[in-house]
Amino acid sequence: MEKVKFIYNPNSGERRIAHELDKIIEIYQRENFLLVPFRMDRNRPLSDAFIDIDDYSHIVVSGGDGTVDLVLNAMKKLDVDIPLGILPSGTANDFAKAINLPFGTKECIEKIIKSTPKRIDIGKVNDKYFINVASAGMFTDVSQKINPDFKNNLGKVSYYIKGIEEALNLRKFNIKVSSREVSYEGDMYLMLIFNGKTAGNINLAYKAKVDDGLLDVIIVKGVILPNMLPLFISILKGEHLDGYNKDDILYFKTKDVNIECRDELTTDIDGEKGPDFPLYIECIEDGLQILGYEE
Repeated sequence: MEKVKFIYNPNSGERRIAHELDKIIEIYQRENFLLVPFRMDRNRPLSDAFIDIDDYSHIVVSGGDGTVDLVLNAMKKLDVDIPLGILPSGTANDFAKAINLPFGTKECIEKIIKSTPKRIDIGKVNDKYFINVASAGMFTDVSQKINPDFKNNLGKVSYYIKGIEEALNLRKFNIKVSSREVSYEGDMYLMLIFNGKTAGNINLAYKAKVDDGLLDVIIVKGVILPNMLPLFISILKGEHLDGYNKDDILYFKTKDVNIECRDELTTDIDGEKGPDFPLYIECIEDGLQILGYEE
């Protein structure tokens, strides 16, 4: 019987994982796997989950994007390279959407078990890794600003409430972007560097691929207010990367990019606090073995 390490965040989403533990264990056991759980806890280092990890066939992590990000960084720090499956159970599960994972527990586990591992890209910002998106500017640190209990109890509604607060306080930031493809120095409202496709359940980087060896950079420039409404309408329609106005949006694909910011600005990676500026952001091609991935 093969062993599987199950790492789960009991506080993700609306804490629904607690009600599904028996179902998860039963499905794995029926498929002749021994599931060994590790409960994420602030009082215990995540590195403990990887003791004797070479004895396991794969890892399955249950949580949202932030949980997956924490597990990814622990794997890289410990040089763990075994297949990873994601059981989405967070408030936001953007990367799970990017690789077309089902959101039903039974369907997702069966897809993970029956799949063949595939190599995908991951991103790296300075000394931290990310699986979905690195960002800075308006709306991008909303997850960090929400009280965890408030977020767990209200779920997506808490993001909308905080997002409205952000929209009422428009602020521009001065940045300098340098890559092989683009040089830009000027104001922006927000920047997003995608490995996945969506952020906050909005399909912002719909041209991105997780296995093309490139990151997708989207920067909303400091446009004049009359241009904001049509720009956001095009974003909601999913048309902003086709025939876009280069005075409003800067979009390009790249292997790596340097970004500086003169203003005090917090970065975010997959819903967790990211490194301080300046940033060196790169695509780590084939950096992770993933299970259940479907184009």
